[in-house]
Amino acid sequence: MRVKHKKWAEPLMEAHPEKMVLNGETVKGHWQGRFEKSQPIQLEVGMGKGQFIIGMAKAHPEINFIGLEIESTVAAIALKKALPEELPNLQLIRANGAGLETFFEDHSIDRIYLNFSDPWPKTRHEKRRLTYKSFLANYERVLKPNGKIELKTDNQGFFEYSLTSFNNYGLIFDGVWLDLHHSDENEGNVETEYEQKFSELGQPIYKVTAHIPDRE
Repeated sequence: MRVKHKKWAEPLMEAHPEKMVLNGETVKGHWQGRFEKSQPIQLEVGMGKGQFIIGMAKAHPEINFIGLEIESTVAAIALKKALPEELPNLQLIRANGAGLETFFEDHSIDRIYLNFSDPWPKTRHEKRRLTYKSFLANYERVLKPNGKIELKTDNQGFFEYSLTSFNNYGLIFDGVWLDLHHSDENEGNVETEYEQKFSELGQPIYKVTAHIPDRE
C-alpha cells in the first residue's frame, strides 16, 4: 500500500509505545505481557489501515491480535483508528513481514492472516509475494503445530499462485472459496477496506484456509 507520507505519523507512533511496537526485537518472547490476558495470538501480516484487525479484536475478545505493517504512515493510520477503541487484546507493530522470526518466538502464533496482499504480478518480483516459499517457511517457524494460514484476495492470478505455492510447500487445505461473499463462510466475516471496495463493485472475493502439517 502506497500512501503519501504524513508528518504526524512517526510522532504518533512514538507517543504510544503501549500499543505500537517500533522495534520488534525488544519484544520477542514477551508478547503476551503486552496484552491484558494471556490468550491465543493471531497475526495479520500487512494490516493496511487496520479495519480488519481492529474488527477482529472487537469481535473476538478471547483472542489476542497483532497487526503488522511495513509502511510507517499506513501503520500510523491504523494506530489512530485503534486508539479510541481501547482494545486490550490488540497490539500493532511496524515491521517487515519477511522477518517474523526476528519479532516472534518459534511456534508462538496460532493463526496468520494475509489479506489483499500486493500480488506483485511480474515474474521477476515473485520472491516478494507473501505466499512465496520463503515466506511460508517463516510462517511455519512462528506458527504453532497445526497453525493456520488464512488468505483473502480479489486477484485471481495471485490466488491461483498462492494455491499452487501452498500445495507445493505441503500445506493441508481446510477450505477454498471462489466467491466468499456468496457462501456460508461469509457469516461472521470481518472485511478489510479493500474487500469492501471490491465487493461493492461486484468483484468476487477469493479465500483459502490451510494449516501446517505435522512434519514428524
